[in-house]
Amino acid sequence: MDANLRFWRAEGQSFFQRFLLWADVLDPLLLLKSSDEIRRTRLLLQNSGKTLSEPIQNDQVFWSTSSVHPDTDKIIPVLFRPPGNLNPKFIFAYNLSFLQFVFHTYTTGFTLFNGNGTVKVEEYPLQQKQIFYGLGAISYAACIGALPLLFMNRYTLKSSVTQLVVKKLLPAPLLGLMSAFTVAVVRSPEFENGIEVMDRNGKVVGVSQKAGEKAVKETALSRAVLFGTMFFLPALLTYFVERAKFAKTPRALASVRMFMITSVLAGMLPVSLSMFPQCGEIKRTDLEPEILSSTEETELFYNRGI
Repeated sequence: MDANLRFWRAEGQSFFQRFLLWADVLDPLLLLKSSDEIRRTRLLLQNSGKTLSEPIQNDQVFWSTSSVHPDTDKIIPVLFRPPGNLNPKFIFAYNLSFLQFVFHTYTTGFTLFNGNGTVKVEEYPLQQKQIFYGLGAISYAACIGALPLLFMNRYTLKSSVTQLVVKKLLPAPLLGLMSAFTVAVVRSPEFENGIEVMDRNGKVVGVSQKAGEKAVKETALSRAVLFGTMFFLPALLTYFVERAKFAKTPRALASVRMFMITSVLAGMLPVSLSMFPQCGEIKRTDLEPEILSSTEETELFYNRGI
């Protein structure tokens, strides 16, 4: 079993443990580590001979968990590492059509680089298929996100109720839904072709579509919670700030909103990532018949991805 997955399995049994670990893994300073430092640390972890009964204690393990893909053993590009996801600017201007496209492009790229990497597609390269699916998902999500505003402006719907629904109430669930949609589309090869499942010793016992479906569903749900909440809470808090007239100027109000978005993002990102274990578990009885016949383990494990 990969060192990253061994670490998450040993140290991230509960939501609270995973939350504390993600708080460390999401440290932006980890983005400053060079590729050589990461490779050296990764090599030490792989050669350490640690077992699940001997949890990894070295803080340098965060260099690996934040920067290296556990399935492919490749270093993730800096922009798409988990600490690089702490950027509220796209959410702040999400109502602008072009920035919706940019936002979904970034989150799709993040999904592409952090999904399960064990999927095999024989017809053509997997990444080519995922990029093709991703472009379609990005275009669709950006159009759907912009549609309410375009509809309101096209038909000059300026009533206070319409403004409240379109600008305040609708964006949060729509953003959450579209974020989950892009995850499901980009990672669809995982439940179409299956992902590898392992026993408790890390030995691969088969490829399961059901495990792939479970991994994608969990990631899509966590992404919907993350971005839906990140849009809803700042909008709600900003509404009360406006009513109380704490911010006297539009610039002050914009600064307050940016602060709220940054605060909610900083808190919700580790919460959403901690909702489900990184080293996912699935019961043997829930898997395909060919896997049932290949092992006697009652629980099997897989990389959920981010």
